[in-house]
Amino acid sequence: METPHDHSLDDDQPGPGPAAAAGSVGVFPTGVVAVAARVDGRVTGLAASSFTSVSLEPPLVSFSVATTSKTWPDLRRATRLGLTVLADHHGGVCRQLAGAPERRFEGLALTVSEDGAVTLDEGLARFDCSIYREVEAGDHVIVLLRLHAAEHADTSGPLVFHRSGFSRLAEPA
Repeated sequence: METPHDHSLDDDQPGPGPAAAAGSVGVFPTGVVAVAARVDGRVTGLAASSFTSVSLEPPLVSFSVATTSKTWPDLRRATRLGLTVLADHHGGVCRQLAGAPERRFEGLALTVSEDGAVTLDEGLARFDCSIYREVEAGDHVIVLLRLHAAEHADTSGPLVFHRSGFSRLAEPA
């Protein structure tokens, strides 16, 4: 197995500017998850469009969050985090989760685990997780999460983030 290389010294190499990088990366569609927990007696959370499966043994998933996030410093203190894969009808929910922190979960049907993980009742998949590791990566932090419980329902398609907007998958032919 090859060992990882530290390319942090390659910073003198020019790259695309942030706008060009975002525009080009934005053509790749991603799913969207809600990441939430009860912290200090209140539900807090955010939406992330960088969710991915990492490992089956041990069961790990990840998402990325901006280092400028005002929510992550509180959320990362939780014992457990809930992740909910949003369905194609959750576009409004996703916008709400990106809005004012005190209103992010207003009117949403939620489940809170004994350990404080919060999931949306109508999600396509719901995960109970704990932070496994955080990796600083430029202007984001990659958060690796260990799964403790998982459940899914196949009732809708996923919410898709593509070219800075929300879409849905086409129905199979």
